[in-house]
Amino acid sequence: MVPLKVHPKQLVPGCIVQKTILGMSGNPIVKAETVIEEQHIQALVRFGIEQMEVRERLISGQPFKPKAYKNEDKQPIKKVTSPEPMDFETIYVETVHQYKKMFKAWQGGAPIDLGEVRNMVTPLFQSLTNNPPDLFILYKYATARDYLYHHAVSVALLSAYLAKKMKYEKGWFQIGLAGILADSGMSRLNPNWLVKGTELTIPEYKEMKKHPTYSYQLVENITSLTKGAKLAILQHHERMDGSGYPLGVTGDKIHAYAKILAIVDTYHAMTSERAYRPKKSPFKVMEEMLSAKHQKYDYSTLQVFVDAFINYSIGTEVMLSNGERGHVVFIHKNTPTRPMIRLSHNNEIIDLNQKQALYIENILT
Repeated sequence: MVPLKVHPKQLVPGCIVQKTILGMSGNPIVKAETVIEEQHIQALVRFGIEQMEVRERLISGQPFKPKAYKNEDKQPIKKVTSPEPMDFETIYVETVHQYKKMFKAWQGGAPIDLGEVRNMVTPLFQSLTNNPPDLFILYKYATARDYLYHHAVSVALLSAYLAKKMKYEKGWFQIGLAGILADSGMSRLNPNWLVKGTELTIPEYKEMKKHPTYSYQLVENITSLTKGAKLAILQHHERMDGSGYPLGVTGDKIHAYAKILAIVDTYHAMTSERAYRPKKSPFKVMEEMLSAKHQKYDYSTLQVFVDAFINYSIGTEVMLSNGERGHVVFIHKNTPTRPMIRLSHNNEIIDLNQKQALYIENILT
């Protein structure tokens, strides 16, 4: 059977992909044998794919009749690797929207389609390859109402980014997938808890702590997800001293991938606005995490994360806890959360190491 070569805009739902389509990073955008749905078409257009091979017949058995399409009608397509910040923001917001729809399907009992998840996150992950955006301010996009969905997408991005920094050349994409699926088990909980405006009761919290187990059960039989990624999903709330959940295992029993997720999950949660808990400044969160580095988190992994944060922070405009504004001019290696600041109103340089009552309240730029 001779395959048809068409532009993505000529596709219709029900088309069957003949040959795997690869993105610029070499990762598959749509695999062979995928049955095309509307979200696949949108993804292929966003990636700027000009031609692809599909079978002559639809999944229904009916002949495939390509839609009319003329090259001169084609609108310029922005690549997902575009360095412009607005391009990243648009892709990010769209991914959150897609994840929300996916999550609601899981709440209805639908299984996780890893191919669909991969297609959803690939444009975002490609932004990490060339001129990555400032991922440490992802919390600014999150809202209390949709925190759950923003959190999943942000943890995926931060996990993949940290994994790349740690030289997981082959595993970083799987770690990112683990990040976006870590809270998939929340879909098995009472949906009212997810929008509750007050703290959970003790019984509710005990049930909530089971979500990593539910997440693991949802992905356990997905063969294209690695064992390490599955363990990261199960263990992302475990802590080095055994104080985590759901198993309470200690350091050497926690998978390296899970140690990455534990750090970025905590960072984004503490810096984001949530229904019943106010957000904290990134510097304050880093300070608290570093103070618990030997008890809660893997030290070497946390150090890579902090070093990346420092690189993003030099020259940053900040607001201090007393309301004054200034720019970060120097960061101490041993106390990176308490840098030296040049105040905007008088150019005075103050050292937060010497002013313990003062701290960075907010990052402005």
